[in-house]
Amino acid sequence: MLATLERGVEGGKWYSLIDKVVRPGTLLAAWKKVEKNCGAAGIDQVSVERFRAGADRYLMEIEEELKSGQYKPEAVRRVNIPKAPGQTRPLGIPTVKDRIVQTAIKMVLEPIYEREFLPMSYGFRPGRGCKDALREVDRLLKEGYTWVVDADLKKYFDTIPQDRLMDRVREKVSDGKVLKLLERYLQQEVMDGLNSWKPTSGTPQGSVISPLLANIYLHPLDKRMAELGYKMVRYADDFVILCRSEGEARKAFEEVRRWTETNGLQLHPDKTHVGNCLEEGQGFEFLGYRFEAGLRKVRQKSLLALREKIRQKTRRTQGKGINRVIESLNPTLKGWFGYFKHAHGRTFKAIDGFVRRRMRAMLRKQEKRPGFGLCQADSRKWPNAFFMEKGLFTMQEAHRRICQSR
Repeated sequence: MLATLERGVEGGKWYSLIDKVVRPGTLLAAWKKVEKNCGAAGIDQVSVERFRAGADRYLMEIEEELKSGQYKPEAVRRVNIPKAPGQTRPLGIPTVKDRIVQTAIKMVLEPIYEREFLPMSYGFRPGRGCKDALREVDRLLKEGYTWVVDADLKKYFDTIPQDRLMDRVREKVSDGKVLKLLERYLQQEVMDGLNSWKPTSGTPQGSVISPLLANIYLHPLDKRMAELGYKMVRYADDFVILCRSEGEARKAFEEVRRWTETNGLQLHPDKTHVGNCLEEGQGFEFLGYRFEAGLRKVRQKSLLALREKIRQKTRRTQGKGINRVIESLNPTLKGWFGYFKHAHGRTFKAIDGFVRRRMRAMLRKQEKRPGFGLCQADSRKWPNAFFMEKGLFTMQEAHRRICQSR
């Protein structure tokens, strides 16, 4: 089925897709993806574990409801999740049943649009990701594209005009049942405590289908910039345009500004700028990094988020032994380093020092001594080698090994 979708049809428009969505094999594959991702229960309180216990029956019910046209999405449960120290962002949690149907629709639609999407788009696409986008930025910078339009779309996922988005979908899809399902998902009721509402714009964050729809809406921007010869690197709603001169960058910015206004979107005035990233203070941030003055640094926001995670895992009052704390902390440190390992080396030295200070303060507390692990006596009692022997992951050492292997 997927091979057929990837090849496309004559005329480039699909008139019958719902039969592919409701196939038992598609729904089963969709369920396996949802099961693997796990996630919380939706408004109906049916968890992945509970669904698993009756999966055959549930999947048969979904198939019958889709075939008969009786299937209707349930309300989305809204929660606020931590984003940065002191900040949260809203996330919608659909029911397991709705996640399965959305995944099945995505499995059918994605190959159709993958034939159209351009190489400059990296976000939420099969076989592509953040590291690929960052490699392309590095390549362009080395080739002299140092004048950069750093663009930020203001509340993109919340402000996509739904009618225009559906018009974009209809350019490839004419199956009325699939289109109706997508419209219902866009207008799905949201419940936050005792409050509920139906959104009139945007795509629901947390929805399985939302990233694909977001890419569909921005695809014409990709095409426009490619036609004009601009070097754009886009990850979902986060994108940069790399140019060889200030004049070229200014023209690119105006082109993006016109396109966004015409298509019902807004550039964030305080977060969008044009600058030469080789100059101090003129850098740009992209996918967690800051590119400035010829260096690739970790952006401050990413550092603060990591420090907060370290604080949570090394609280002096938690009463855990040093070995258990290290066991809990290492996956966080390794995962973070795995993504940011190409940053400037000074960053890793600073993080390692912060981790050890937190650990020494914790050890002092366990000995019922006041203080924060900052004095020289603590460093002598628990030197760096002590933590290495305990198995603490050291970013500076990991970075040194990478540099030696090049």
